[in-house]
Amino acid sequence: MGIMPVRQALLLAEEKNLDLAEVAPTATPPVCRLLNYGKFRYEQTKKEREARRDHKTSDLRQIRLRPKIGDHDLEAKIRSTKKLLAEGDKVKVSVLFRGREITHPEIAFKLLQKVSTAMEGIAIVERRQAMEGRMMTIIFAPGIAQPAKEAVKEAVKEPSKETKKRPEVLDAKA
Repeated sequence: MGIMPVRQALLLAEEKNLDLAEVAPTATPPVCRLLNYGKFRYEQTKKEREARRDHKTSDLRQIRLRPKIGDHDLEAKIRSTKKLLAEGDKVKVSVLFRGREITHPEIAFKLLQKVSTAMEGIAIVERRQAMEGRMMTIIFAPGIAQPAKEAVKEAVKEPSKETKKRPEVLDAKA
């Protein structure tokens, strides 16, 4: 529409039932637009809501272990850790000490080493093993060079029924 005085622009906006909005106040001369401001604000908030909905926040999830955990229980905790990492969350694995267990931190160190070796290729270690009060922790983040999600999900799956079957025992007589 070109350069015009403010009064003339306001009259033009009033004639068309629109608002006069200043787009670039620092420009010389300042740039203004004729628009329906209510509709403009509605579209802006709609875009912001859409952007927030698509944005995935990375949560810090925690897995707790004890120094005397059994092998099978440890495998279950590792599976759940892999599942959380596949969802895109960071995972904090903690070994909790009670009573005199604190005098043997090497047990917790070995446990966290096992978990760390199980997470190779799936996650990166964001923070190495460290003592925090009465617990030793390590933090994993989803790996940069992650395998395809299907491969991670495959690793998380429980063993199939076929692998759980006992092998057939052959007769010694034959």
